Amino acid sequence: MRAKKSAGSNDWTDPDDAPELTDALMAEAEVFVGDRFVRRGPGRPKAAVTKEQINVRLDADVLARLREGGPGWQSRINAILRKALALDGPAGRAAAVQVGKMLAARPVRPVRARKTA
Repeated sequence: MRAKKSAGSNDWTDPDDAPELTDALMAEAEVFVGDRFVRRGPGRPKAAVTKEQINVRLDADVLARLREGGPGWQSRINAILRKALALDGPAGRAAAVQVGKMLAARPVRPVRARKTA
């Protein structure tokens, strides 16, 4: 019969040897109350220009076409809107070039006029 493997380390750490809890250490700590997670450390630094989260309703075919390009489709929406509104900026320029290439590669379907009654 095989001997059981140890589930953990056999080294005992004296709680008195733990590092001192400083304000800097607590600012970086993940905080739990019991088993419930309360707060994470500082996280990613804020960008100089942040974006605003919104909800918008799009036609299914428009959304499907944007998602065809794979990851980054939300950034492409932003670039398309920047280009349509003639907003110039570093984020708009690079993405607009990529969107322009993507849209140029797709055939454009003609729009049919609706019959009026």
